[in-house]
Amino acid sequence: MPERAQRLVDFLAPLYPLGAFHGPNSRQYPRRLRRKQQAASTHLVAAHEREGERARFGFALRQRSGPTPVRQSGVVEVSAPQATSDRSIQPVAVIGAGLIGRAWAIVFARAGHPVRLHDADAATMAGSLAYIEERLRELAGFGLLNDPAQDVLSRIRCEPNLADALRDVVMVQENIRETVEAKIAIFAQLDALAPPDAVLASSTSWLPASTFTSDLAGRARCLVGHPTNPPYLVPLVELCPAPWTDPKVMERAHALYAAAGQTPVSLSREIPGFLLNRVQAAVLNECFTLFEQGLASAEDIDKVLKDGLALRWSFMGPFETIDLNAPAGVMDYARRYGPQCRETMVGVQPFSWADDTVARVDSERRKQLDIGDIGTRSAWRDRRLMALAAHKRTAPTA
Repeated sequence: MPERAQRLVDFLAPLYPLGAFHGPNSRQYPRRLRRKQQAASTHLVAAHEREGERARFGFALRQRSGPTPVRQSGVVEVSAPQATSDRSIQPVAVIGAGLIGRAWAIVFARAGHPVRLHDADAATMAGSLAYIEERLRELAGFGLLNDPAQDVLSRIRCEPNLADALRDVVMVQENIRETVEAKIAIFAQLDALAPPDAVLASSTSWLPASTFTSDLAGRARCLVGHPTNPPYLVPLVELCPAPWTDPKVMERAHALYAAAGQTPVSLSREIPGFLLNRVQAAVLNECFTLFEQGLASAEDIDKVLKDGLALRWSFMGPFETIDLNAPAGVMDYARRYGPQCRETMVGVQPFSWADDTVARVDSERRKQLDIGDIGTRSAWRDRRLMALAAHKRTAPTA
């Protein structure tokens, strides 16, 4: 079998995971999620009451592409982010050297930015470069770097002093623990120490920026830049403004992420969970409900996604999917199937995240995968994502 065909077979076979939550673990998720949603909703209502119509920005919900495709003989090639030889390119600060922070360091360094990686915990920062070096070798093996791995690694510097990490940066990507109190504390420091024109973005997966930036002098430059995990493999990043975020800051952040090879999407205003986690929560809600009602096993429900919907969703969104599933497009689909879809959703309630149902799903999963093998399976997942990313770089789009 030709190498290219074999790669296609290899990447189509495995599970196509949904964008992963990069915060709570599976056992803590239900309670922590409820607490975050309640806290976020309380702060969000208060913030929008204070700001009123300022929350309604003059820019629509939109999505733009990342690197510009180049058409050659019917094939669209989307290159990995091009590193620049211009030494004047400004550095980026990545605050928090956990898994998400390390992943962001890879994203920005791969695009040519000098990266200052900072963490208050010395032990966490100490292990960062070895971890990043291993990931870079894997990316190089799949052709996902334009520069030698060591060249990319050399752009990343661990900086124990926060003020030094923030000096002359064009952007700050914050990745510390997911609590309002911690975010308030770190953003106060970032606002005081970073250059006044630097974009301050948080990787938070649930907390609106208004919950931790309201009292800052430079709050107009603050926003959420929520990645999909890991961002060096899954390029989507959600940009969500606070009511006071300057629209020009949103545009600058959009341009910076796109130039770094990400696929930024912009929300017009705050909503807890942003876009990706709300869509994922809706899918999980239905999956858990179907399981709770005894309609199918967890394994079979997984198959509905990985061997059904997700195959299309890996290169088309739901709106394009239905546009192609009826002879005359979306309106035709709505006329044909809208009543059935609406009837299917009658009586749908939020899943309770009841411990007994979650425990039964967990028990079924443990029969398929021992808890001690999750790390190995996660590494397999990342290799499949690398194969998919490599395929999508040269896959025809028309």
